[in-house]
Amino acid sequence: MSPYSRITGTGSYLPPRRLSNAELTAELATQGVETSDEWIVERTGIRARHFAAPEVCSSDLGVEAAKKAMQAAGVQPADIDLIIVATSTPDMVFPSVACILQNKLGIAGCPAFDVQAVCSGFVYALTVADAMIKTGSARKALVIGTEVFSRILDFSDRTTCVLFGDGAGAVVLEASETPGILATDLHADGKHVGILCVPGTVSGGKVLGDPLLKMDGQAVFKLAVGVLEDAARATLAKAGLQDTDIDWLIPHQANIRIMQSTAKKLKMPMEKLIVTVDQHGNTSAASIPLALDVAVRSGKIKKGETLMLEGVGGGFTWGAVLLNL
Repeated sequence: MSPYSRITGTGSYLPPRRLSNAELTAELATQGVETSDEWIVERTGIRARHFAAPEVCSSDLGVEAAKKAMQAAGVQPADIDLIIVATSTPDMVFPSVACILQNKLGIAGCPAFDVQAVCSGFVYALTVADAMIKTGSARKALVIGTEVFSRILDFSDRTTCVLFGDGAGAVVLEASETPGILATDLHADGKHVGILCVPGTVSGGKVLGDPLLKMDGQAVFKLAVGVLEDAARATLAKAGLQDTDIDWLIPHQANIRIMQSTAKKLKMPMEKLIVTVDQHGNTSAASIPLALDVAVRSGKIKKGETLMLEGVGGGFTWGAVLLNL
């Protein structure tokens, strides 16, 4: 049994259809919804997002990201002995996206399950995989965040429909004799369920309630900035490290203002903040692994550096993972 777990490969995938703010604004205008590139950029920092084709599911995006992560790690499908998928937009009610994706990858027999913590999902999934590796339950885990949020957007609500996009990110997490994941910190507070939710369900062959996303943007912003700082500091304390030990901050890519506010609270220079929200929008559970992979493949993040990953999402859930790459 190895005492540590370490990321050995990253991967990501974006559906081919890219919508700039101008293109999305033009589409919304045909439905009587007025917005503009300037309005979106000023409030969110988002300039474009990707939408999946109607026949493409979360598992399809996740498979592509997983293949790239496994290739980067130099592992074969048969080497994987654990699959955890973070998603809020599953292919179907059940089985899990993890099981569907497992079959598409040609893997059989290992445990595979989904984690539902919305935009904090990848941080939750990575924490679970880390714990399972440390207890000897797995040695090579595939951890994936994948979403098709375009399916649950209300395109008559300009305050939410301009924010989200589709995509997937993945990592291979392996047992290691050297430290990789240094500390984690997870939280949830269900009293805030109503500020970010999709208040619908399926019953008797019908959709009950509202199957589209609802969000109180100001309430989410206020909560997010505070809890992200708290989670980061708690994680640092567990690892016995300081703010200055962080080489890169990779927060959930929801809103540039939230991200910059968190970096300031951690006294981190903005050039150490990984930003992809401008090109991807908010991809929920996929946003952190997507941003990680982009930064690794661009050469910005290098082996041996210390990363702080942190997410916040509906639930209300939040958490952080501190790791050496």
